[in-house]
Amino acid sequence: MSSAPAPASAEKRARPSKDLAWRSINTIRALSMDAVEAANSGHPGTPMALAPAAYVLWHRFLRHNPANPGWDDRDRFVLSCGHASMLLYSLLHLTGYDLPLDEIRKFRQWDSRTPGHPERGHTPGVETTTGPLGQGFGNAVGMAIAERILAERFNRDGFEIVNHSVWGFCSDGDLMEGVSSEAASLAGHLRLGRLCMIYDDNHITIDGDTALAFSEDVGRRFEAYGWHVQRVADGNDLDAIHLALEAARRESARPSLIVLRTVIGNPAPTKSNTAAAHGAPLGKDEVKRTKEIMEWPQEPFFIPEDALEHWREAVADGERRQEEWEELLARYADAHPELAAEYRRAMAGELPAGWESKLPVFKAADGAIATRQASAKTLKALLDAVPELVGGSADLSESTGTAIEGYPVFSPISSGRLFHWGVREHAMTAAMNGMAAHGGVRPYGSTFLAFTDYAKPSIRLASIMQLPIIFIGTHDSIGLGEDGPTHQPIEHLAMLRAIPRVSVFRPGDANETVEAWKAALRRTDGPTVLVLTRQKLPILDRQKVKSADGTRRGAYVLHEPDGGPQAILIATGSEVTVALEAAELLAKDGVRARVVSMPSWDVFDQQEQAYRDEVLPPSIRARVGIEAASPFGWLKWVTEDGEMLAIDHFGASAPAEIIYKEFKLTPAAAVEAVKRALGRTAS
Repeated sequence: MSSAPAPASAEKRARPSKDLAWRSINTIRALSMDAVEAANSGHPGTPMALAPAAYVLWHRFLRHNPANPGWDDRDRFVLSCGHASMLLYSLLHLTGYDLPLDEIRKFRQWDSRTPGHPERGHTPGVETTTGPLGQGFGNAVGMAIAERILAERFNRDGFEIVNHSVWGFCSDGDLMEGVSSEAASLAGHLRLGRLCMIYDDNHITIDGDTALAFSEDVGRRFEAYGWHVQRVADGNDLDAIHLALEAARRESARPSLIVLRTVIGNPAPTKSNTAAAHGAPLGKDEVKRTKEIMEWPQEPFFIPEDALEHWREAVADGERRQEEWEELLARYADAHPELAAEYRRAMAGELPAGWESKLPVFKAADGAIATRQASAKTLKALLDAVPELVGGSADLSESTGTAIEGYPVFSPISSGRLFHWGVREHAMTAAMNGMAAHGGVRPYGSTFLAFTDYAKPSIRLASIMQLPIIFIGTHDSIGLGEDGPTHQPIEHLAMLRAIPRVSVFRPGDANETVEAWKAALRRTDGPTVLVLTRQKLPILDRQKVKSADGTRRGAYVLHEPDGGPQAILIATGSEVTVALEAAELLAKDGVRARVVSMPSWDVFDQQEQAYRDEVLPPSIRARVGIEAASPFGWLKWVTEDGEMLAIDHFGASAPAEIIYKEFKLTPAAAVEAVKRALGRTAS
């Protein structure tokens, strides 16, 4: 981090007296105790233990502007141990963010800006939603990746408009979770020198001493990952913490880990260094005695005037830093006007003009093509048109269609746009969240749909944070064939559709795939999952069926029989072709069947009721749904009078066409189901 600006203590500002420093530190401790006590729930011990390190980091190193939490070139701070939220809320209030003391008083209460765990977009100054341990660590890695991408793309000699670092706190629990191991391994490999994590080595979890389940040497593990590792033996040693942070900032070739030995709950007299200080209020008597040890007034939420004034120095410092940066940006715009316009557009999350104009249009005469292959062709066009689009796969780039020729790879020595994430689905998705939260890039990642199991916690958090990441899940059904049930997703569509704000598209042919990509790129308020086939599908002749632009509405009438429908066939993905063939067979028997392609349930559900009734008229109850996955949730669309051709068991190893036949996902089976539904509704 050698090129980062000098710390505040070196900027003609005297370091505070020891007494003022400790009054400032103890303000965090007291606020944390009081807020948890008032809420009668929470985690006081870690904020108390980390208060000295937080003081040194936020006073002397962190570049931020409380008056503008969204300043582009601020340092990013990640509290991966989100249960210690009162540490962050105390810092935000004290340094002058829009978080009044009354919000601290309402910690964990209804309609407060201080929820139990930090939530991005809910509390000013919170960079990412944390709480599920390890997730913030992965987010921090993604933020450091985004910083490097943007610096490489936009910085020019004399104009380092992207020049910031990522700092974070993590806990024993964070480093036990597998996602942090994946992310740390990746960060070390990529040599992310702008990343520094402070490890709160307090030896305590909710169950007791970490020795119950955790005996490794974390520092040596991170050294093996390729990190720069330092050890500070006393979490109250401000000078040692300062020297370690300074050394981390100077280290530009490797990410840094500072192993900081703390005492949880310090200086509580009986509960410090015990699990009792971890996840519950200390209790009135313990709070009283702790304040006596700190020589602190017993008044709840007391803040010394001189300590608050000292903390609020961050306001003027932040405004000055941002003004200096804005002056630099203005000179940059004079020297490089086109780059400056591109920078502003990317950071605003706006798509470039005309980005859709070169997307492929597939014709039936082109022959059958898997939707993963159609996606690859679309992605190539999008990479050409949208410079901030970056991503790759979890070691499956050829299989998922994300190995795009002509683009450099992000590596330890370059900041290309294609990523080899390794077999790390969880870290990939957590890092994508960090990249999206950072801003200026649009990340995508891919793996087989069955392996979204490994990514689901991060997809869920992307949804909570409304981050527009794009997740590509290929090999989407029993249609992948011979790899068998371990790789054939059954319940995954139902799982993904059940997550609020996740938009799931399972396109039925190549042109629907293009439309699904358009929808994903236009989306700004949550993640999109593109569900794609391994097997080839016919490209539907749009002269004979309706235009694929109906995909943007989630579901549309693909085929309408002469004379209007008696029954409706509803399908997604590869089963759309099954539905169309069934409609042809039914027509020969004098049965008029409409075919509805429904690539996205959630998007269709967002349409006005009139459109939904137009596509699925309530009066037509003879409906048959077809999807090579779990039937869970389909009742909403097929109704109790209809039928569902689906799979309520695991798959098998065999060629795809054999499996579809054996599992009765065929046009003939659909014909019989329609006739049965007509029989029921007629009676």
